[in-house]
Amino acid sequence: MKVLIADKFPDETRRALEQAGFKVRYEPDAGGERLPALISDADVLVVRSTKVSAAALKAGSCLQLVVRAGAGVNTIDVSAASAHGVFVANCPGKNAIAVAELALGLLVGVDRRIAQASAELKAGHWNKKEYGKADGLFGRTLGVVGLGEIGREVVPRARGLGMRVAGWSRSLTDDAAQALGVVRMPSVEALASESDAITVHLAYSPQTKGLLGPTFFARMRERAILVNTSRAGIVDEEALLAAMEKRGVRYAADVFEGEPEAGTAEFATPVTKHPATLVTPHVGASTEQAQQAVADETVRIIKSFAQSGIVPNCVNLARRTPAKAQLNVRHLDRVGVLAGVLGAIREAGINVEEVENVIFEGAQAACARIRLAREPEPALVRAVEGLEHVIGAQVVALE
Repeated sequence: MKVLIADKFPDETRRALEQAGFKVRYEPDAGGERLPALISDADVLVVRSTKVSAAALKAGSCLQLVVRAGAGVNTIDVSAASAHGVFVANCPGKNAIAVAELALGLLVGVDRRIAQASAELKAGHWNKKEYGKADGLFGRTLGVVGLGEIGREVVPRARGLGMRVAGWSRSLTDDAAQALGVVRMPSVEALASESDAITVHLAYSPQTKGLLGPTFFARMRERAILVNTSRAGIVDEEALLAAMEKRGVRYAADVFEGEPEAGTAEFATPVTKHPATLVTPHVGASTEQAQQAVADETVRIIKSFAQSGIVPNCVNLARRTPAKAQLNVRHLDRVGVLAGVLGAIREAGINVEEVENVIFEGAQAACARIRLAREPEPALVRAVEGLEHVIGAQVVALE
């Protein structure tokens, strides 16, 4: 199996793949534009920040699996991958601690204006009078938007600073909030009105695009701090800039609209140039600890796929297929039985959505669970029951 790694990846992890029998091609500077020309014979593609377009997926005639060596998959055209029958997997939670550490670092950095003070002092200007002013974080309320792996790592670190923590997540229940030690808020707007600082830890999706917009910023407190180490598109940058100008909102970010794919590039936006922002170049997950954990998870995913066909952390399998009925066929464990059953279903003009065949202890008999696009007629069931080695068949309607 051929593996194309299209971003920087630890040497020892690449060797681990080679020792496991994979043929590895390493193209750390591939970039999204070159990817279609490199991908043609790859079975597996591994990327970090490189964009995987529909054109690249179409060019990957042998491609079976794309692994995002990180959490978010917004740089991958997942819809195109699904249309081509390509699995997409990620490595959720493996960089959670690293991102949480940066989020708290940015929070402290904004409050104490560390970057500005350092820059002035390095330039030879001692300005204790100006930089001796800070609000302080102890006793303040930190609002956490999104309480997945990263948000949950932020909570104890914020409490370590003596902060009260409030949280919002679509899936957050009262019991879960109590277990985490956070105050559950009913909406992001309610969270904004109750928080002195807010940190964002959501996946980017059509549902979260622009979630923090004009209404959210209108509810933020004067001079409140917003930290974004998740994805740029979640924050409406036009509304953000207006809030910074009119209400003194302070902003720290590690992610930006239109940010470069390359490790080094010229890049400037109104947000990065604004004097009230503290910015870093998308390095939230870039610690040695996090990168090794992600690399190890990537290897685990590839090995699992190669050995069993099972893709851990797969993000593009249908949560529910169009199946309307399930045909359960108990049969002897013999060659050709399933071929006969599937042939009868084909003759009936019914599409098969899912198939699972489980073997009873002793390997004498089995049960095929076949999910169908529509409920079969009784004639099909009788035809299946009349096949050689079939013990019995039953139809179950699916809700």
